[in-house]
Order: sequence, then C-alpha cells, then structure tokens
Amino acid sequence: MMDWESKPRYVISIAAKMIGIEAHTLRYYERLGLVQPGRSSGNIRLYSEEDVDRLRYIKALMSDCGVNLAGVEVALKLMQRMTEMQQQLEEMERKIKEVAEAEIENIIEDIIEDAEWKEV
Repeated sequence: MMDWESKPRYVISIAAKMIGIEAHTLRYYERLGLVQPGRSSGNIRLYSEEDVDRLRYIKALMSDCGVNLAGVEVALKLMQRMTEMQQQLEEMERKIKEVAEAEIENIIEDIIEDAEWKEV
C-alpha cells in the first residue's frame, strides 16, 4: 500500500504553482531524470508530495545556493547514497543487537547450567 506522501496526486500545473516554477521546467527536469512523476491512466503527469518536496529542494539549490543542474544531479545522487548508507547502518545495528541479545541469552543459560551443576 502506498503511503500518503508517495501517492501521485497533483497535475503539473498545480505542482508548478506549489513550487513556484513553470510547468515546462518540470517537464525539463523530468527529461533530465531529476524527478519521475507518476502517470494517470490517460498518461497525465501526477506529482506526489515526495516529488514536490524534491522539486522544492532542487529549486532551493539552484536559486538560493547558485548550484547549476549538474551540481543538483550530484547533490541528489549524494543524498540518495547517504540515505542508502543510513538504511544499511540501521540494518547492521539491528543485526548486531540481535546477535548481542542471543549471546547474552547463551551466557545466562551457561551461568544457570553451571549453577545447577554446582548444586548437584
């Protein structure tokens, strides 16, 4: 099931107004691969909240920071890589926690067995 932020909902004219750029700029960004809006059954572009947020970030990089489109592409790739690495780190932390908890259980079981052996 799609979450609210990733569900395509805004046609290009509405998305453009929300971001404060022209619709033809959105089409250009799509051609460059900076954003991939969903499509309706009639092949109409539909932008999600995630798309709009991404486009706002692109606009901010370009207008506020003076980054060109090549720089935007690099920044977006770096952000994607950082997100992937964060997910990998979280997965490794989860696995380490599982292993540590299992090892603690083994140690407790060994202590209990030793205690039972000494009682005999």
